Amino acid sequence: MLRSVKGLKDILPQQAMQWQHLEAVARTMATHYGFSEIRIPIFEFTELYARSIGGTTDIVEKEMYTFLDRDGSSLTLRPEGTAGVVRAVLEHKLLDSPTSRKLFYLGPMFRHERPQAGRYRQFHQFGVEALGTDDPLIDVEVITLLWEFFLALGLKDLTLHINSIGTPVDRENYILKLKEFLAPLFPNLCGNCQRRYLTNPLRVLDCKVPICQESTVGAPHLIDDLSETSTIHFQAVLDGLNDLKIPYIINHRLVRGLDYYSRTTFEITSPHLGAQSTIGAGGRYDGLFQALQGPATPAIGFAVGLERVTLLLSEDRTSKPAPLFFVAGFGPRGKPRAFRLLHELRQSKIRADTDHKGNTLKALLRSADKLSAEYSIILGDDEADSSTALLRNMHTKAQEIVKLEEITQRIHSIL
Repeated sequence: MLRSVKGLKDILPQQAMQWQHLEAVARTMATHYGFSEIRIPIFEFTELYARSIGGTTDIVEKEMYTFLDRDGSSLTLRPEGTAGVVRAVLEHKLLDSPTSRKLFYLGPMFRHERPQAGRYRQFHQFGVEALGTDDPLIDVEVITLLWEFFLALGLKDLTLHINSIGTPVDRENYILKLKEFLAPLFPNLCGNCQRRYLTNPLRVLDCKVPICQESTVGAPHLIDDLSETSTIHFQAVLDGLNDLKIPYIINHRLVRGLDYYSRTTFEITSPHLGAQSTIGAGGRYDGLFQALQGPATPAIGFAVGLERVTLLLSEDRTSKPAPLFFVAGFGPRGKPRAFRLLHELRQSKIRADTDHKGNTLKALLRSADKLSAEYSIILGDDEADSSTALLRNMHTKAQEIVKLEEITQRIHSIL
């Protein structure tokens, strides 16, 4: 028997309802905050991700799904959404219009990672990007949207972590101090962090290996080396969060390793997911547009891994569909009339279904039970001759005779 590829997951019909709820809340929240949806391609030229994510990062070196097109071009399934959004904004000159400077996206991403709970090789993200301003209040707005999105889903025990990594110039001075601190600890660091010490020392602070976390407890704090403008910006963000009564903790380990990241960085975690506790993260990337050969453009955004969020959703917070009315038509005259009634109900925005394989009332009612229908509409030859139907409550078994011309009105009164 053929099976799906390791690390991929089917979203089955009984789970799709949860996903529809999740996506509906995401779209509603983003729209209420003034963000417009953008839909970017599933794959791009590999150069886009090499430039945006960094050619020496684990994502580019080990995790991307890259393949050659028939003309020899190197293409890559998107591992994240921001680079594609920025490429689209530059290509279509969206920065020229104020209505396209706040964008959101929903869709699948692809990385060749080790599959684990809430993490797959095809996964889905909800993300937003706010472009064209370095006002600290837009930082607050983006963080607030992420926080309120999770609250709207009913998630609890969340923690907002925030930090500032300043500008590239701020980090140059700090990295010298950090390397001086790490030098005597080098033999104790994990293999990845020993490599990072040489190529990207900031990432050592973000390592989840216990020995590395213990070794860096006394590391200097980046926010102590911020320039005056970066310090003022960060304090304005914190003041904005305080004004909105959004709780946070300053996490000095929260860093980003690439030069185009700047200033505000944040993530939201849940204690109910074990080691992989982050469910949404983001920050400023004021240098990315220039890295992609565009004009200097300040920007901030976030991304949410939806698979992880589904692990936290309770069933009672998931939107339920409208009651189902099952049309049970049988007999040479009853079945055609029932099929026409089915069409009439759907035209009237009533959720209705039938089982075309069922030929007896008993079989049809059994199908209605399996579909969890709240009501069945029974229409055989006798009912077709008298232009009536039996409306049966599938829970109480109570039923009433209703004229076919009045059945839509009767159903609306029930709803």
